[in-house]
Amino acid sequence: MDTIANPMGTKKVFPLLISMAVPPMISMMIQSLYNIVDSMFAARLGVNAITAISLAYPLQNLILSVGVGLGVGVNACIAMSHGTGDTKRADQAAVHGLVLAGLHALVFIASGLMGIRAYLGMFTKDPEVLALSSQYTYIVVLLSAGSLVHISIEKIFQAMGNMRVPMFLQGMGALINIILDPLFIFGWGIFPKMGVAGAAIATVIGQWSACLLAVFLLFRREHTIHIRFGGFAFDRELLKKIYMVAVPSAITMSLPSILISILNGILAGISEVGIAVLGIYFKVQTFIYMPSNGLIQGMRPIISFNCGAGRDDRVKETIRDSLLVTGGIMAAGTVLFVVFPVQIMGLFHAGGTLLKMGIMAFRIISIGFLFSAVGVVYSGVFEALGKGSASLAVSTLRQFFIIPVLSLFLVSRMGINGIWASFPAAEAAAALAAVLLYRKYSYKKKKTEDIQNAVRRRQ
Repeated sequence: MDTIANPMGTKKVFPLLISMAVPPMISMMIQSLYNIVDSMFAARLGVNAITAISLAYPLQNLILSVGVGLGVGVNACIAMSHGTGDTKRADQAAVHGLVLAGLHALVFIASGLMGIRAYLGMFTKDPEVLALSSQYTYIVVLLSAGSLVHISIEKIFQAMGNMRVPMFLQGMGALINIILDPLFIFGWGIFPKMGVAGAAIATVIGQWSACLLAVFLLFRREHTIHIRFGGFAFDRELLKKIYMVAVPSAITMSLPSILISILNGILAGISEVGIAVLGIYFKVQTFIYMPSNGLIQGMRPIISFNCGAGRDDRVKETIRDSLLVTGGIMAAGTVLFVVFPVQIMGLFHAGGTLLKMGIMAFRIISIGFLFSAVGVVYSGVFEALGKGSASLAVSTLRQFFIIPVLSLFLVSRMGINGIWASFPAAEAAAALAAVLLYRKYSYKKKKTEDIQNAVRRRQ
């Protein structure tokens, strides 16, 4: 594929970034509704219902992380192959992505059947909370294939530069979920009252609806990607390239699941209300981080393509513009969380201790949003450049080391507020690490290019 004919190699960077980013930004905001809407309706059933869904959230996020991680790996391979003009390799990457999504779904089904109840039992001794959480979690995990396949197809469309189809698919799935939630939870009209289990069923129906339409659109229309399963066999080299990006990306995205599980364990010994607050926070903060992640989705193929085409100037300009836009989103999020925490908690019918604790948590944690803009953008840059390990290093530092360790240290001195205070400290440290790693990468790349140029001059 000639860079002259492809807008990712010729169009002005900022307009290109916005045109590529706005649809996935909207799509990711819609995606966040899947978790938030369930909690908003379930909140009317009481604090136990919120806590039950909060305990399920790490496993839901793990499924999403694996799906997106695989999609990012496939997306990078497709975009780089197009940048070098190897369309056959791009087609192969897309087929591998769909096959692997199906295999991942089977792994989740087997793991869910064996370990869900044992996992949930680690965080609550309340039999009602455990029963409600088990009902919800079994449904969303065992029927997760729709979500995984849909995400894989979404990333294929994005790698082709088509950002509108994924946005439409996400919107349709979320709309179905929103419509069905009150019908299944409260038993309106002809529908039976199913409570928390109804919220899970509504979510799964929304995901499968989006999946089936995605399959139809991928196979019934002409695209620059051609899907052919005939004679399929795994390509070891292609698998390596996909998973070199997919594994670090998936681990990076799944770190919140590990983090929440660790923090839930700490909070279980202090207050189960704290578990509910943490669950509400992680759902609401998706309205800030999901648009940012949507921008990163628009940014990745631009960087991957121009890296493959040798256009370092456009790579640097894309990074700069992405930092500016993401910083603006995070600044708006800080204002929202600091000024309107009462209104946000009110969406979940919070009162008493839940409301008071939530207000303090939101205001403290949001201090770190601006720092996180740097970490979010550079993690996406590393993934687009095929440097998934660097992205993983930044996220691991923030979510696996600093927050849990600092929480344990501060909780004995500040109480539950010590847990919230660990978040902004971790964001600042991760931002610094991201900048240093990118400078190291840039220095090595320049040094390599200088050596290559010197060799050419001698020849």
